[in-house]
Amino acid sequence: MLTAEQINAIHRLHWSEHWSVRKIARHLHLGRRTISQYLVTPARSAAHRQRASKLDPFKATIAELLEQDAKASAMVIAQRLRPLGFSGGLSILKDYLHAVRTETATKRAYVRMEPGPGERFEIDWGHFGALLYQGHARKLYAFCLVECHCRKLFVEFTHSQSFETFVRCHLHAFQFLGGIARELWYDNLATAVAEHDGNLVRFHPRFLAFAREYSFLPRACHVRAAWEKGKIQRAVGYLRQNFWPLRTFADLTDVNSQVRRWLEQVANQRHHRETGETPAARFQPETLRALPVITPDYRDSTEALVHKDLRLAFDGNRYCVPPRYVGRRLTIRSGTDTFSVCQSPPTSHGKVGCSKTTVSCPNSSSNSLVTH
Repeated sequence: MLTAEQINAIHRLHWSEHWSVRKIARHLHLGRRTISQYLVTPARSAAHRQRASKLDPFKATIAELLEQDAKASAMVIAQRLRPLGFSGGLSILKDYLHAVRTETATKRAYVRMEPGPGERFEIDWGHFGALLYQGHARKLYAFCLVECHCRKLFVEFTHSQSFETFVRCHLHAFQFLGGIARELWYDNLATAVAEHDGNLVRFHPRFLAFAREYSFLPRACHVRAAWEKGKIQRAVGYLRQNFWPLRTFADLTDVNSQVRRWLEQVANQRHHRETGETPAARFQPETLRALPVITPDYRDSTEALVHKDLRLAFDGNRYCVPPRYVGRRLTIRSGTDTFSVCQSPPTSHGKVGCSKTTVSCPNSSSNSLVTH
């Protein structure tokens, strides 16, 4: 193949200097046929010869082996080919298997489902790093719920993913939306799904009791089937991209205060490109099921020992109590913003009573004082 300078010289001598093919051939020491070919076709490509592959004699055998087991590894197939005379390496076999499987792979198709008003909520957690309290880091999670018909979103940040916190976030979302959908969909969350075997799902008994109390039908997506809850996944991604960047937070209360304003002013007022409406305008609260009149108590409950320094430890904080409780274990019931410290001493009539003090529940890890 000639260089660009030689091709330019051929055309200059022939077309500008009017030299004959014979004279150009003698001058450039090239064949006349070569000169004639480059005058007709200046940009000639190199002829590529098809090289035989060491796999060519064994491709039929490989196809038979893949019919028996489509997921067989290159190492296993090479072990079958060696006795037949295959002398190539694993790299050439891996490349060939990858090409074959890519050609034969079938792409999955999905049908977009659009639930009706009040028909479906989708729920998931998002992880958002941690918040610092006087040098102590506490993990931060976002409970997200979306009404699938209108895309109206509810978000609450927490430091816990316990069952009680999980349920309380549901209750706050139901109050925010003014009702409950017929079905609630989850992505095999550990707080909801105890076991998933194919299409068989076993929910936690406590979670099923919660679903019965609030009259909704729980649904669990198939394992590794994220498209079944695509609306909540996109909502969590939208939260990361639109709310989270360039913000600073003092504590958990500050995070939730900011996200509530963001929901009211931005997220639920944006023009949604799929529905063509804003979530707030498309939302139909009358289609949701009514909330129960009596709200069950889903506060966290634990016991804490009162030490000699009059303090008990709870949720990263230490609280002071009166001296009479030293050495006793007190019951603590904690909600989102408050907690109660209780004891159950026997009364003079042989019955059990309860003395309770309810205090504000701080988010920091500093010492706090319980007043009585």
